[in-house]
Amino acid sequence: MGANIFRRAARIGVITAESGAEKQALLKQFADRRRGEGLRVVGVVELAAPDAHSDCGALDLLDLATGTRIAISQNLGPGSTACNLDPGGVAMACAAAQRAIEAGADLVVLSKFGKLEAANGGLRDAFAAAMAAETPALTTLKPTMRDEWANFAGPLFDELPPELDALENWWRGLARKRSAA
Repeated sequence: MGANIFRRAARIGVITAESGAEKQALLKQFADRRRGEGLRVVGVVELAAPDAHSDCGALDLLDLATGTRIAISQNLGPGSTACNLDPGGVAMACAAAQRAIEAGADLVVLSKFGKLEAANGGLRDAFAAAMAAETPALTTLKPTMRDEWANFAGPLFDELPPELDALENWWRGLARKRSAA
């Protein structure tokens, strides 16, 4: 199947729930299913880094187009309890996702819309690229970020529970919209 198979029905599916690791596993599972169908899936999902180096834990973003892991945690030293998110690593992941979106995709998966994105950073430009390309996208969101997300995405999203069946129903609904168009 070619890129942008759902061009006229582009929407963003947003999984809203607290748990980060479970939501990321759900994103990965959904992306793997679409890839198994022969679709071009791009974007990034969050994974625990193999070498956690702080009390906060270390994280990577997995580039779904290339399989490359991009470190997004920085070592703040022993005993640090501050957030160890590395904005530079997130910016590298965002640029990789943007390049993959521009090359063409059937689905964009972006780990989350969070504080960095709400402040015009993080993966925000990748979200904007997916919207501009009218490519369906899937992401996660903590309930506390709903207002910031709504201000960014406007009416272009469907809020979804963190369940694989809900994601599959959302995806099938996009296909029905495209068939009707």
